[in-house]
Amino acid sequence: MAGTIKRLAGPLALTTTYTTNVHNPSSALVDHVIRHIHIANKTGIASSFRLFLGATGGNVAGTELFYDQAVAANDVFDYYGALRLSSSDFLVGGAADATALTITIEGEAVAV
Repeated sequence: MAGTIKRLAGPLALTTTYTTNVHNPSSALVDHVIRHIHIANKTGIASSFRLFLGATGGNVAGTELFYDQAVAANDVFDYYGALRLSSSDFLVGGAADATALTITIEGEAVAV
């Protein structure tokens, strides 16, 4: 239902594979509007992440949403906005350090 914020993905530990599918609206009848991306660094060292908007497993030039975005040790990164994903859109990404960063995505489901 539109207007109801819910968890769309995660918590999920990001790996060092930058082509990992992090989120995708699984139905052609529903789009997702991402309102909040929360990334927590649970380690004592700084790390960074990359997120792309594109095809499954895709991270081609020009699709970057965040590229080597730093997250300080034992700190968090928060994005607030309105990013609409259809069933053909994938949020893809990973982190510089294996399992150092955990991502959680919140947003709305919108019927199309």
